[in-house]
Formats: sequence, structure tokens, C-alpha cells
Amino acid sequence: MARASEPAGAFRASPATRNNSRPTARPVLGGAPARRPDAPDGKPGRPRRWEAPGLITALFLGPALVILAAVVAYPIVATVWYSFFNADGTRFVGLANYVEMFTGPATRRAIVNNVIWVVVAPTVVTALGLLFAVLSERIRLATAFKTVLFMPMAISFLAAGVTFTLVYEADKDRGALNAAIVSVHDVFKPPSKYYGTSPREEAGLVTVDGAVQTAKPAADTAQVLLPMVGLPPDRVPAEAVEAAPDVAGTGLRGVVWLDFSRGGSGRPGAVDAGEKGLPGMVVEAVRDGKVVATTRTGPAGGFAFPQLTGDGYTIRLAASNFAAPFNGVTWLSGSIVTPAIIAAYIWIWAGFAMVLISAGLSAIPRDAQEAARVDGATEWQVFRRVTIPLVRPVLVVVLVTLVINVLKIFDLVYILAPDPVTQDHANVVALQMYQTAFARQNTGLGSALAVLLFALVVPAMLYNVRRLRGDKDR
Repeated sequence: MARASEPAGAFRASPATRNNSRPTARPVLGGAPARRPDAPDGKPGRPRRWEAPGLITALFLGPALVILAAVVAYPIVATVWYSFFNADGTRFVGLANYVEMFTGPATRRAIVNNVIWVVVAPTVVTALGLLFAVLSERIRLATAFKTVLFMPMAISFLAAGVTFTLVYEADKDRGALNAAIVSVHDVFKPPSKYYGTSPREEAGLVTVDGAVQTAKPAADTAQVLLPMVGLPPDRVPAEAVEAAPDVAGTGLRGVVWLDFSRGGSGRPGAVDAGEKGLPGMVVEAVRDGKVVATTRTGPAGGFAFPQLTGDGYTIRLAASNFAAPFNGVTWLSGSIVTPAIIAAYIWIWAGFAMVLISAGLSAIPRDAQEAARVDGATEWQVFRRVTIPLVRPVLVVVLVTLVINVLKIFDLVYILAPDPVTQDHANVVALQMYQTAFARQNTGLGSALAVLLFALVVPAMLYNVRRLRGDKDR
């Protein structure tokens, strides 16, 4: 029977249960913390000091924040501060450095060149990367193909600059690019046989616009002698024979020969034994400023105009006889130096774009492409309407990353354009900042250029970070 003091139906714990039971904390409405199970009766539990989440966060992030403040935050703030001072940092000048930066011709050229870099280089690199990525999926030895294209990324910009310095060398005997161009050019337009040849001074000949002509009008009563010097023996044409002192026939006639005898035994201006004629020379007869007849010299150097008699004619060797051969293009000068450096940049970074885009292509579903082919779409339509839209996020990341890299381009320009005149044509903002701050010791203007460069890079960086964060949230 239940005791009188206990209500009917009350639960009565057994002795074992009373001995082993502990009070359990109930959850309190309103967000009050519950007692820890191991806390003393009647007292709420508290977390141990080393388990405090704020302390753990500080321990992990503190060193990184200190390094970030010392390496990134402080230099940015100091650079902005120095940009408002004069060259040696002793006098506050306000926005004068920024006004000078945007009005100076050197800085404006650097900004224009940076715009050209941003528009051309990332676009071409991304397009080539996409082309190579698609191509590598359709050829054999794709791994070797990708390795060769990616190999330029394994070398530094310094080494790449030195390599392209040799490629762009103006001397066709040393520069690889000019050697190839000259070889192709000479196939379609062979060089002149007699470039570098000049008339003998005492022979009464003058040079006008590259052509060699008689100083006085010639007559058909005497042969016209046109002695030439300055032609190396190894460049004398193989068909040349000993010059004939007299050319038979009527009308205007004469001889063109190499007036040189070994040992200096010959007579200047006279045809001596053993001296070679110059065959194939274009000879013109000019009267009253007009060319009235044209002919070529024979193996012995002789020429004749039988139809021309009398006097008043000027005999002229055409300028084409002495035209200098094509020696290629001076790549690292003038207005073409920036495109030449951009070409070197494209060679380096095309493999990088190809690898990233290849990874994106390998992740896209192939069912959409196959379905488009089944529906009758051509390969170009599949590429344009299916492949590119599916891989567009990767293309945008590659493009924005290259824009950030291009805005900071410095070392490749500095190596490929070491000459001050060439650097003026190829100048970019980063190179201008280096020259101003370190070469000219103008810390104020150099800091303003650094702020400009930072302001140009930050939007692209924020866009890239935001896009990557959006992809992660999906």
C-alpha cells in the first residue's frame, strides 16, 4: 500500500535508481544556456577557456592577418600616402602627381599601350587556347601536343625575352624570323646582283636617286665607258667573261665592267686585260628626262643602241641594278614593337589557356553534343551553339585572369625593349612606374602610377573572386 503522504499514482524510484540518478538540466526557453551535464547541481556549466571559439579563431587567423597587414595593407596605404608628396617625399603637393601622370606624354603612351595589351592579348590567347583544346581532342598524340604547347610556361619571362630577342634579331644571319622571311622573299624576288657596287670617281659618272649615269651627254662617235668598283670577286656572275674594250656596231654603245686588277697593276678608267665585264646590267638611254631605249649588257659587259644616233643622250644604269637586298624587318622598333612583344606573350600563355579550357571541355556533358549531331548539326554549329556555351564559364575565368596578368606586364617588355628609344614606343604602366620611381628617383609620381595600376587591376580581381564564389555556392 502507498504511504499516506504520497499521492496516489506517484512514481517511486527504487533504491538503485535513486543512488545512480543525477539531476538533468532542462532546456530553458528564450535561449538561456543549458547546464553542462558534469556541472555541479544548481550551477550552469561554462566552456573551458581553450574551447572558446573566438580564441581559436584568433589563434588561427592572427599570424595570417599580421603578415597580410605588413605585406599588403601597409604598402597600399603608404603608396597612396606618398602619391600626394613631391619627388623626394618632403613636401605635400596634393593631386599634382596625378595631374602630371595623365598629362605627361610618356604616361599617356603607356596607358594606350596597356589598352592595346588588354584588348588584344587576352582575347587572342583565349581564342587560341580554345582552338588548341578542341584540336587536342581530335588528334593522336594529344598528350605530346599539349606538352609542347604548355612547355613555354615552364620557363621564366626573362628566359622567354632572351629567346625572342634572338628570334627578332634584325640581322638575317642571326635572327630566326628574318632569316625565314628573307628566304621566302628571295624565292619570289631575287636580290640584285650588283648591290653595293659604285662607279669609279674619276670616270665622269654621277649617282642620281640610286642610278648611275654619265655626267655629260654621250654621242655615237665614241664608246661610253662605265667602270664600276666595289663588287667582291665571289659575287661576280659566273657567266661574266673578260671585258671587251671595243663594242662593234653602230649607234650608241659602250661597256660596263669591274675596273679592278689584282695587285693594282691596272689603269683606272680603262679596260685592262683580265678585267671582267658585268653582264645583265639594265642600261637606259635618256633624252630630255625621258627613257627612250633600254637594253642589257652581255657577258663581256657590252651594250648597244643601234637605233640611236647622234648626241644628246645620257646613258644610265638603272637603280634596280644596285637595289639593296631585302634584309627583313626591324621588329623591335617603331610602331611594331608592341605587336611583336604581344606575339611573344601569346606564345608563352597559349598553352596555359589550352590546359584550363581542356579541363573545362572534359567536364561538359557529351550527350548535348551527340544530340546536336543526331539532329543534323554540322561540327561548326555544334562548336558554336553547344560547346562554347557549355564552356563559357571557363572561358570567362581564363579571360579575366589574363586581363589581370596583362595589366601588370613588365619583365617581357623590359627585356625585349632594352633601348630607351624602343622602350618609349613599347612602354606600359608597370614599366613607366619602375622607370619613374627607381631610375629617376621620383617617388611621388611613381607612387601615383602604382595607385593607377592598382586601381586598374582591382576591378578585374573582384570580378574573378565574385565569380569563383558564385560557382562555389552553386
